[in-house]
Amino acid sequence: MARTVTSLGGAARYRKWWVPYLWCIPPVAAVLAFYVYPFFNTVLLSFTDARPLGGAGNFVGLQNFRDLLQDEAFWSALLNSVVYALCVVPVLTFLPLLLALLVRDHLPGIGIFRSLFYLPAVASVVVVALAWSYLLKDDGLINAFLKDTGLVQSSLPFLTGRWWVLASAMLITIWKGLPYYMILYLSALANVDRSLYEAAEMDGAGAVRKFFHITLPGVRLMLNLVAVLVMIGSMKVFSEVFLLTNGTGGIGGDSSTLTMYIRNVGIADSTYGSLGLGSAASVVLFLLTVGLVLLSQRINRKAEEQ
Repeated sequence: MARTVTSLGGAARYRKWWVPYLWCIPPVAAVLAFYVYPFFNTVLLSFTDARPLGGAGNFVGLQNFRDLLQDEAFWSALLNSVVYALCVVPVLTFLPLLLALLVRDHLPGIGIFRSLFYLPAVASVVVVALAWSYLLKDDGLINAFLKDTGLVQSSLPFLTGRWWVLASAMLITIWKGLPYYMILYLSALANVDRSLYEAAEMDGAGAVRKFFHITLPGVRLMLNLVAVLVMIGSMKVFSEVFLLTNGTGGIGGDSSTLTMYIRNVGIADSTYGSLGLGSAASVVLFLLTVGLVLLSQRINRKAEEQ
């Protein structure tokens, strides 16, 4: 009888070896449906003349990519996205680290500061952008303050000038991203041995030497990760510029980014829009982002070898 029960239990365990794999089906299906399939479908559409509501379209080869090279709006959007990334990445890579060092210390009232400082990270980007657009408009609080103090004679075109719009969007991106990346750095700083700082203080090292010889090497991996995340987010920025300009991309669309260009040519006009051209621009954005990430990793490796 005991042998029978044992054999039945073993058989039951043998029959259920596949049960854990059932838990993998939902996430794998989600990744395939929302990431893998759209990626390859976008690549395929970039070689067609597909319309948003016109089916798969006909194969046109590299014509969409040739059209991109001849489109001034594409080059303008590309320049805006690259400038956006070059300005935002350094700030959002190093400034959160400095703030994490400040927040890490147990100063009086630091708990309240931590709570208030993290509020932008949990706020919706739509709410944040609309709030800042109210502050930055021609008769907004910021322009009113600048004119009242005599710093400017007329309102600054925060929401109309090409580079002013991009600078305003960068400000929102940085303001909203600071607390998020600060939390990442805090987790990395928790793994840095505090005895190293104590030993450095005994040797007479100041705050600057401790930062460059202990803190930076201790958080180098997180530093690289944050740089990559910020670069990817900067290259695909959309909401900030879109909301600040009410979807126009500034006067004549001069402040449009690549993601806004993709939307405008691909799906904004459901009847005459070119889904193939938008897909080709998406492929260019993907390749550019991957190239910048690989370049940054190469630079980091060379810096570590020196």
